Amino acid sequence: MLLEVDVQNHGEHTVVTARGEVDYATSPLLRDTINDLVVDGRIHLVLDFSEVSFLDSTGLGALIGARRRVHTFKGSLALVFTGDHLRKLFRITNLEKVFTIHASLDDALPQDARAH
Repeated sequence: MLLEVDVQNHGEHTVVTARGEVDYATSPLLRDTINDLVVDGRIHLVLDFSEVSFLDSTGLGALIGARRRVHTFKGSLALVFTGDHLRKLFRITNLEKVFTIHASLDDALPQDARAH
């Protein structure tokens, strides 16, 4: 399955919605999208992975790199997972202590960003 990425601005926050699989073949699309946003000054990111069915080590690497980039510019990065399969992966790899993870997009966005 391919990866589709959609970007929407919500005030100071940008939501990147991924659909499909994030793996060796598709993670460059995610990484490039995030890099472009950071270069454009969009440093408060919410990555909505509610519709991601698979995430491998390459995808994890892209997320770690994204977190490092936004924090370099004093930004923020939050993840949204609605299914247990990705939460389990982050728990096993101990990355749940590194990333801010939410159960819904509404939980991830500040109150003022939800109306945008």
